[in-house]
Amino acid sequence: MIVMKFGGTSVEDGKAIDRVAQIVSARLDQNPAVVVSAMSRITDSLVAMSHLAAAGSLDEALRLLRQLRQRHLAVLGSLVKPKAQGPVRADLQTLFDSMQQVLRGVAALGELSPRTTDSILSFGELLSSRMVTAAFRARGLDAVLVDSRQTIVTDASHTRAVPQFHLTNQRMRSAVQPLLDAGRVPVMGGFIAATADGITTTLGRGGSDFSAAIVGAALRARKIEIWTDVEGMMTTDPRLCPDAQRIAVIGFDEASELAYFGAKVLHPATLIPAVEKNIPVYILNSRNPESKGTCIRTHAPRSKTVLRAIAAKRGAKVINVRLPRMLVVHGFLHALFEAFDRHACPVDLVSSSEVSVSVTVEGARDLSGLVQDLKRLGNVEVEDKKAIVCLVGENLRGRIGVAADVFHVLANSGVNVHMISQGASEINISFVVEETDVPEAVRHLHAHFFSQEATSKILSAAAAN
Repeated sequence: MIVMKFGGTSVEDGKAIDRVAQIVSARLDQNPAVVVSAMSRITDSLVAMSHLAAAGSLDEALRLLRQLRQRHLAVLGSLVKPKAQGPVRADLQTLFDSMQQVLRGVAALGELSPRTTDSILSFGELLSSRMVTAAFRARGLDAVLVDSRQTIVTDASHTRAVPQFHLTNQRMRSAVQPLLDAGRVPVMGGFIAATADGITTTLGRGGSDFSAAIVGAALRARKIEIWTDVEGMMTTDPRLCPDAQRIAVIGFDEASELAYFGAKVLHPATLIPAVEKNIPVYILNSRNPESKGTCIRTHAPRSKTVLRAIAAKRGAKVINVRLPRMLVVHGFLHALFEAFDRHACPVDLVSSSEVSVSVTVEGARDLSGLVQDLKRLGNVEVEDKKAIVCLVGENLRGRIGVAADVFHVLANSGVNVHMISQGASEINISFVVEETDVPEAVRHLHAHFFSQEATSKILSAAAAN
């Protein structure tokens, strides 16, 4: 069997959902299970209305809810004939009524808890999965709705729940495998799950991709397909560099590095269950189903270029902590990272010397408490509006001259580097620049490493060896 996940833009309207039905129909012989995201921009709307309700603006929150209702019912009307709409239309109305009650409760309390946030955010996938199931049936597919909250079990870490794989695998095989064995098409909402006690949870940003991988691992899928609105993973962001090329095959470790450092085609955690089960993941374009996309597998063939891809992650801050040399204290690094742990502040890059450490963190975070703790250890400086540029390729640490090439290109393009991280990973060279320098840095590096001349050099070297 295979798992097919369709993102928000792939189910954004009636036309898009009709395309999805055609794509799934073409793969019926592969025994597909389907996972769908909320329609595009719906999750953002749910976040907005929940915050409005918590702030006391209930009327504005309910106005957004009415718009949500109108949009979904209009899409349903374009997909299913009026006489067949009754049951699913009633289901949607029940969900909207329930959502309205939750928002009224939030407004009455003036508080939005993580548990309530999960309850509100779950509605996007609950709505879309019902509409997609109805659309499939209207087109002759033997589709059956499966509530992900009944099959994916997590802990109670609301808004970023952690799957409990043993229970999840048991429930998935019990509820979904018989449907596949009967030749039916299970349709599930991504992103949503529940605790063992049935309390709704969500898997965090990109959770629908994660859901697909969880389903695939539990059911021992032959492959997992992530259908989106791009041709696959690219050698860099095509908005920064029009010469960006599609990557045909990439390794799991390389794809994870790129995803973490800004390549937003998929969520990094998506890969974890797939890696453990050695299941290939395909990134495909629902608007161009004939495209071959990108295959992510455990081991990829050697690249024709030194780098596999370049990614950039904007919105970073650099925190520099320095000790006077005469005050070097044993345990400094332990104390420093203990402070980051206390404030639940993840670190992207680290660069250290005997008396100083520089780290990068997400720029949107409130660092006031962390900075006060760090000042007990030494002098603290925070640099804002930075970006991380990540270069990924096979065995970069062992290739002589690659780093020299990188920084020679940057110097010639007038880009100043604030921080460098190399050595922790064999496949990654990362550095920090000003946010405004990202386009210049990426374009010059891409031109240098992905030009026809660069490819020819690699092929000549390979032939010589």
